[in-house]
Amino acid sequence: MNAVDRRVFVKAGGLALVALGVDPIFLTRAAYAVNRRTGSSARAKTLVCLFQRGAVDGLNMVVPHGDPFYYRERPRIAIPRPGANGGALNLDGHFGLHPALAPLQALYHNGSLAIVHAVGSPEDTRSHFDAQDYMETGTPGLKSTPDGWLNRYLGLRHAREHQDTPFRGVAIGPQLPRALRGAAPALAIDNLQAFGLRAPEPARDRLTQAFEELYQGSATGLVATSSEEAFEAVRMLKALNPRRYEPANGAQYPPGPLGRSLRQIAQLIKADLGMEIAFADVGGWDTHVNQGGSEGQLAARLTDFGSAIAAFTQDLGERMADVVVLTMSEFGRTVAENGNVGTDHGHATAMFVLGGGVKGGRVYGDWPTLDPAQRFEGRDLAVTTDFRDLFAEVLTGQLGVAELAAVFPGYTPVRRLGVLG
Repeated sequence: MNAVDRRVFVKAGGLALVALGVDPIFLTRAAYAVNRRTGSSARAKTLVCLFQRGAVDGLNMVVPHGDPFYYRERPRIAIPRPGANGGALNLDGHFGLHPALAPLQALYHNGSLAIVHAVGSPEDTRSHFDAQDYMETGTPGLKSTPDGWLNRYLGLRHAREHQDTPFRGVAIGPQLPRALRGAAPALAIDNLQAFGLRAPEPARDRLTQAFEELYQGSATGLVATSSEEAFEAVRMLKALNPRRYEPANGAQYPPGPLGRSLRQIAQLIKADLGMEIAFADVGGWDTHVNQGGSEGQLAARLTDFGSAIAAFTQDLGERMADVVVLTMSEFGRTVAENGNVGTDHGHATAMFVLGGGVKGGRVYGDWPTLDPAQRFEGRDLAVTTDFRDLFAEVLTGQLGVAELAAVFPGYTPVRRLGVLG
């Protein structure tokens, strides 16, 4: 396969796609709003994956305020108990949310947000690169896996029933994440608002140059696994006119990268393009120094995180019945704070599952306690739920996957948490 078959793009800086001379087909294809087999109205179920890169401190994100060892080991960065100034937002008497996640508290109590604690990889690596790779390929400890678990899902469904939309798997960002790389078609879109912009002749010259670079394999703004999917995506996005999108229900996304990514994902979902997988990265979680407690570095990141997710659910409204949001991070942080008022690379962490069909209002997973005798290698929160058990349950409950062995090769889920019906 040559370079043009592997990577097709549009520069994110506002190139003149209207000059390509293709007719919009967004309306004529009805963008998956009609089920071709039955003729009935149908919407795609969508799984939105948010990767907290850098290893989020699950112990300050979802605070085990009922575990006495938590306060003993974190004299400067622990979140105070519920009711205290800057205290955790109580969930069930044992766990509480970081106060910066206040926008998510109502979602937990209305049953649409579930939390899984002490979840992670069975591998003991504390390397960001290796742990992220293992989580995205779905094969912990195996570095030779060529594709990601989300791409294997796309390939499984594509083989079973033909799908003719290029938007089945979409990452918001400049390149495909490891989880979406593989043989199945997928898109990476850096900025929806760059599509459909008219530009003067110099920009058109850049477009010509960019297509020439394409034959040399240069990376640019829209990445696809084949030219067919990419050109089809360009045509459909022209008709979508992303610049005119207005969030619904008074939703206000925060101005940071995650807010922008979720705003674009919401637009693609509402456009009924048949998107089944959406993926976005959110970084900044590697808090070795000056992590802070109720306020500070981590609190700022969580404020943006909670506000963006809450705005997304508000924007989608009743469409959230067809959407599940799954958060993940490569590992957690040490139980004890370090000498720099931060935390170092740990083991287990906490993950969120939010949306339609989620049995929320609970913190799932077996809590191993923070007793030093129960910690992993004497220092970290132990993993009691393999991340593949959670991911497999979400795939089954949200997207109807039965052939889990094809998505997680060599692994049989050990337990069912009951997070999704």
